[in-house]
Amino acid sequence: MMTSKRLLSILKHSKLKTIYRSVTTSWSPVGAAFNARQHRKPDLLSKNGGLFGVPELSSPAGFEVAQDKALKETVRLVDEACTGPPGAQTVQTFDRLSDSLCRVADLADFVKVAHPDPAFREAAEKTCIKIGTVVEKLNTNVDLCKSLKDLLDKKEVLSSLDPETRRVAELFMFDFEISGIHLDKEKRKKAVNLNVNLLDLNNEFLMGSHLPNKIDERALPDHIRHCFSIDGNYIQIAGLHADSPDDLVREAAYKIFLYPNPELLRCLEELLACRNELAKLVGYESYAHRALKGTMAKTPETVMEFLELLSEKLFDRAGKDFDMMKDMKLKLNPRNKELMPWDHPYYSGVLRAERYNIEPSLYSPFFSLGACMEGLNTLFSQLLGVSFQAEQPEKGEIWCEDVRKLAVVHESEGLLGYIYCDFFHRPDKPHQDCHFTIRGGRLGEDGQYQLPVVVLMLSLPHPTKNTPTLLTPGMMENLFHEMGHAMHSMLGRTRYQHVTGTRCSTDFAEVPSILMEYFASDYRVVNQFARHYQTGQPLPKSMVSRLCESKKVCGAADMQLQVFYAVLDQIYHGKPLNQSTTEILKATQEKFYGLPYVPNTAWQLRFSHLIGYGAKYYSYLMSRAVASMLWKQCFQKDPFDREMGERYRREMLAHGGAKEPMLMVKGMLQKTPSTAEFVDALVSDLNPDFETFIMDSE
Repeated sequence: MMTSKRLLSILKHSKLKTIYRSVTTSWSPVGAAFNARQHRKPDLLSKNGGLFGVPELSSPAGFEVAQDKALKETVRLVDEACTGPPGAQTVQTFDRLSDSLCRVADLADFVKVAHPDPAFREAAEKTCIKIGTVVEKLNTNVDLCKSLKDLLDKKEVLSSLDPETRRVAELFMFDFEISGIHLDKEKRKKAVNLNVNLLDLNNEFLMGSHLPNKIDERALPDHIRHCFSIDGNYIQIAGLHADSPDDLVREAAYKIFLYPNPELLRCLEELLACRNELAKLVGYESYAHRALKGTMAKTPETVMEFLELLSEKLFDRAGKDFDMMKDMKLKLNPRNKELMPWDHPYYSGVLRAERYNIEPSLYSPFFSLGACMEGLNTLFSQLLGVSFQAEQPEKGEIWCEDVRKLAVVHESEGLLGYIYCDFFHRPDKPHQDCHFTIRGGRLGEDGQYQLPVVVLMLSLPHPTKNTPTLLTPGMMENLFHEMGHAMHSMLGRTRYQHVTGTRCSTDFAEVPSILMEYFASDYRVVNQFARHYQTGQPLPKSMVSRLCESKKVCGAADMQLQVFYAVLDQIYHGKPLNQSTTEILKATQEKFYGLPYVPNTAWQLRFSHLIGYGAKYYSYLMSRAVASMLWKQCFQKDPFDREMGERYRREMLAHGGAKEPMLMVKGMLQKTPSTAEFVDALVSDLNPDFETFIMDSE
């Protein structure tokens, strides 16, 4: 999952030991840097340079200093924007204003969730709130908006702007408009109040969506109580226990974890009503219409056309998948025949394992973290002329000694930016794989390019004295996915940080990361790095083939489930319906999933993506469709094709959000794909690869 969090609106923002050593000595410094624990000697003499090299952030108190510095700069730049003549300089000033605030807010946004020191997290949280408050005021600054409107209203000035500058100006104006800047004073005040209310509702729903439900322990049979956390006389259930082989455990977890919480139901319905009211107030037909402006899809109507056509094409395939799961359930548990929603993840996994023997422990010895990083290094070097160089961080620069710092270097252009790799598990660290933009790239007034800085956050096991960190196939694929986001950030070379790297439409931002999953599944790529960490033996081609084919088992049912989620998201954010969110859920599930709704459950209360991806959950499916088309047309023949890699950077990665997303897709594919072609790309990915079976049998 990509996280380029932007709080801002207008300004968004033994013998074996010997063998092990002999294998590792052949790795470059990049691979070696990730396959052993870091041993840094305490540096008592040098000065603490601060987090990410920001001097003020050598202590938690420095956040207030950094924020005050940014806010003083904000006052100066607002005055400059409001008093200068309309022109390209106006847009540049807006971007400098955005950059000044984002460089503090984005960094604080990361620190508040990832730093192991509570004092740093608390200070970062306060900074986020402070800057967010300032941005709310800027969003309703009439003079600031007028300076931009004067530019956009003067045709002779507007026509003199280059396409990127013009697009960025329009994006800034869009951010003003969705905040209600064009409304009269009374309506503008109402828009501000709605935005404030939404912040509270978003936080309340997010927190509630992750809270466990509890039940009197006597309500559960004795033989399954030990499967859950016990708190006094109560059992706490904080998840669906989808991997449990016990049908009753999964059923109990599903029914208890998803049991409706009246307060959270009220919160969600208020949240959706508030979003709709705000969208209509600022001139949109629905919240979905507002959210989809500027995306590849553009309108809710296009999204629903895509989802309905995909569901139609998947229906028979998904039905066969559910029949296979039902047969497996009958085989393993003859007394309980009906397939239920809590069965889908478990029995699809059983079917994959039975058919292809993809036990993760068979693969992990070939996927040491160092080997995987070396594989990425090799791929990017051949495809894009880019390599990683491990750097020693300065004192105070990183927040945990396990963090690695990589310089990203182009063979002719030199240093492109920095990736901080926060890969290892620690207490209180979020378990979600994320990409954070810390500093966006932009062209400075002195002609120098401000280098992008990002963090990739995973939650991997630590290496031991004799064993490197070993990744499951899923972990390896996630690493490639997140590195796709990072390279999008590194290779972007936009003039304005407001549109740098992953700061683009959501349904386009996932394309580079999902495309990397195709590289991670190709034997020609995997064979470059997958070596047994003890023997040095390469991963057999048949194992890679089995792994790829296993993903297609029950793939239609899995995709159908995603369609259901995406449709539900669209309906919730479309025209208001005279039904409860649970009634809408039940009707949508019956039409778009294939497994029955379970009475007295409210899955939507655990759908936390409604906050960050409101009306845009379809993005994963549409991005995968584009990535599939890119892979098949451009990289499947030769995943190391340098000419194609250069074209990929030139047409897509370089522009961030500075070009219309569909124009970038057209530039790469040499055509504008239709909705039907998107659907066909997704469905064709589910077809078995018969060539694989022929080659494996020879």
